[in-house]
Amino acid sequence: MAALKYWIWLSALPGLSNRSRLLLLDHFGSPEEIYHAEKGDLLLTPGLSASQAAPAADKSLLSADRILGDCDRLGIHVLTVQDAAYPNRLKNIYDPPAVLYWKGQLPLFDEEAAIAVVGTRTCTPYGIQAAEELSWEMASQGALIVSGLARGIDAAAHRGALRAPGMTAAVLGGGIDVIYPAENRNLFADVEAAGVLLSEYPPGTEAAGSHFPVRNRIISGLCLATVVVEAPERSGALITANTAMEQGREVFAVPGPYRAPASRGCNALIRDGAGIVTGSWDILCEYQAQYPHKLRPSEQRMQANPGYEARARRAEEAARPAVPVRERNELDLSAHPELTEDQLAVLHSLTAEEPLLPDEVAEKAELPIHRVLSTLTILEINGFAEQQSGRRFVRTVDLKE
Repeated sequence: MAALKYWIWLSALPGLSNRSRLLLLDHFGSPEEIYHAEKGDLLLTPGLSASQAAPAADKSLLSADRILGDCDRLGIHVLTVQDAAYPNRLKNIYDPPAVLYWKGQLPLFDEEAAIAVVGTRTCTPYGIQAAEELSWEMASQGALIVSGLARGIDAAAHRGALRAPGMTAAVLGGGIDVIYPAENRNLFADVEAAGVLLSEYPPGTEAAGSHFPVRNRIISGLCLATVVVEAPERSGALITANTAMEQGREVFAVPGPYRAPASRGCNALIRDGAGIVTGSWDILCEYQAQYPHKLRPSEQRMQANPGYEARARRAEEAARPAVPVRERNELDLSAHPELTEDQLAVLHSLTAEEPLLPDEVAEKAELPIHRVLSTLTILEINGFAEQQSGRRFVRTVDLKE
């Protein structure tokens, strides 16, 4: 515990970059040696300027004691870059985190066919379906799915892996005890129970926007490959893809509709040489020889899991802030002959009070899910339906026959 205190001290020093920590470790050998070094000795660290080394002159251990106390209270473990369990795959990137906080079940990443699945937060129903099904398929075939537990594609990737059921790892942009976004509270618990939550940030750290691009190097660094499911031209997922390429890892992308804004980043990646994904085995076949005991092809398709979905829905609804009641316009169906049979069926299946998942709408309307997804998009555009948190839909109009 005494040695761990110095690791926490080094990792939590304000103003000291992770790269500076690594240079100090390389020069002194351990955080304890860095702690006891004189200011003049710190300045002898190769590659480190005086201003970069200056924060290490702060010898207060108050913050380290507080963080260790929080970890003990919350059941959070600490993994250092010098520990045997620290993944070599991550250690070999340019800027590996000196310390990782984790909670759950830590896998041996170097022995796993770990695949990162990432994408935009502002995704379409197509992207959600693709991420969830692709992650389910890969997890069912033996892969470990890694993502960032953000809203949108990340959450769908974790859900798909959990439904396999399979192992999944989430790399967070804040402390492990900070639930962000709030609607993913249930998903946090599920990932902790069936996988692992990871962060280089100590408990209590808010999920600041600047943290997410930084944590992306960990997502890609833990994995053999990164798969981008849906990403516009400017997306954090593209940062992860670029980081993966810099780390010498493979990048794949799921193609999207021609000129669809949410897929422009993915389509550009494919144009520039990323592997195109038409199914999970397009990715995993690259690693079967390396992990023959892990990866196995399968033709199974993801089926509905009512028990899991119902529990997830209850938790999300409990976390969702109350939506104020608002007046609804009346839609006279006889005055809208342009509405298709699919649109009418979906409108009648939706309710104005209880948000429904696309799968639930498809079951009520007795329509294939791909037709329901496209129909929901059209109804949203026309203002007849609205997507709420948890990719659930409500009708925004009262129907008049």
